[in-house]
Amino acid sequence: MRTASVMRRGAATLVVALAFPAAAWPQAPVRLSMGDAIQLALNRNQAIRAQRLAIDASRADQITAGLKPNPGVGFSVDGFPLFSPRQINGDFFSNAVSYSTSLSYTFERGGKRQNRITLAEDTTDVTTKGVQDAERQLRFQTAQAFIDVLLAKSTLELTQANLKSFSDVVDVNRQRVTAGDLAEGEFYKISLQKLQFEQDVSSAEVGLVRAKATLRQLVGFETVPEDFDINGELSYQAHSLDLDDLKRQALAARPDLQAAQSGVKLAEDSLKLERSNRARDVSGDVGYSHTGPDNTFGVGAAIDLPIHDRNQGNIARSAVQVRQATESQLAARFGVITDVITAYAQWQTSQKVVGLYQSGYLDQSQQSLTISRYVYQRGAGNLLDLLDAERTFRDTQLGYLQALADYMTSV
Repeated sequence: MRTASVMRRGAATLVVALAFPAAAWPQAPVRLSMGDAIQLALNRNQAIRAQRLAIDASRADQITAGLKPNPGVGFSVDGFPLFSPRQINGDFFSNAVSYSTSLSYTFERGGKRQNRITLAEDTTDVTTKGVQDAERQLRFQTAQAFIDVLLAKSTLELTQANLKSFSDVVDVNRQRVTAGDLAEGEFYKISLQKLQFEQDVSSAEVGLVRAKATLRQLVGFETVPEDFDINGELSYQAHSLDLDDLKRQALAARPDLQAAQSGVKLAEDSLKLERSNRARDVSGDVGYSHTGPDNTFGVGAAIDLPIHDRNQGNIARSAVQVRQATESQLAARFGVITDVITAYAQWQTSQKVVGLYQSGYLDQSQQSLTISRYVYQRGAGNLLDLLDAERTFRDTQLGYLQALADYMTSV
């Protein structure tokens, strides 16, 4: 029941985020899960929304590609005596002036129109897959930014806990000074070390602000308020992954590779269009003339003689572009495989690093700090040993948090 309630609250948060601008948000901070952040980014990120408009523009080009030539209409009046205006009398317009009208149309040959339509459809397909690849990258960037916020929050909580713990040590030693068990000069040395812990907290606060700003930019700056928060924590969950299976999935699903494959078809259809443009169009016309009592009707046709220009240059260029697109497809395919191999290696490495921390280093750093504090509080240890134990514990904990973030990112 509790899980269902949490899911309903998360869904309600996402619906509100999509429906209202930032000005309509309540004062309480909004809490986002990683799934919410990714969905918001896909729906509200201004950059990806601008890219999607390229698909609509390409579809508009499809309309243009399918248009047929417009027919032409002409009308003329001939026979006015420019230098003898006195000849113009009542019978002049009916007997001396010639009237003519014509209707013309260009007949496209070689399948140009259909090839234009096909090429425009190919362009839309390539554009669509390019947008899909941008969405894929946006998903990863949003997930990575979300994990960075988790890391920044965990780092801030750790530095605050370290500051509080060390402040307790300072307070205990202040009491020792009052009781005469510790020299005042020794107390000043340990008190001054508190500054480092306070600086760690300040740096962590700035890091959290920066990480949240990056995530807010990705999900749509006006989608969430400035004081939004996230749900989740850095954690390790074991995964069983097979490299060959990952390669097959990537080769079947990566939009950038699909765009490269569609680019080959686009280049081939472009070559077909240039070859069809080699065929000369025929211009036909029909005309009617009236001169005095005579009425005449005529037809005509015109065609370019392909003696010099047979579109050789465009055909040669398109043939080169086919080879170029083929090479780009192969490069994209090898790039996908390389990405998978690299990501798999990063996953294996980050998994090993997390395992090393969990195998005992975390407990050892905690035990070392506890022992050093115990010994120092009873006057049997020195300040350098205590500070070294504090530094080792802090570095180990921060390293573990970074390892968890790297592992989640690699997955």
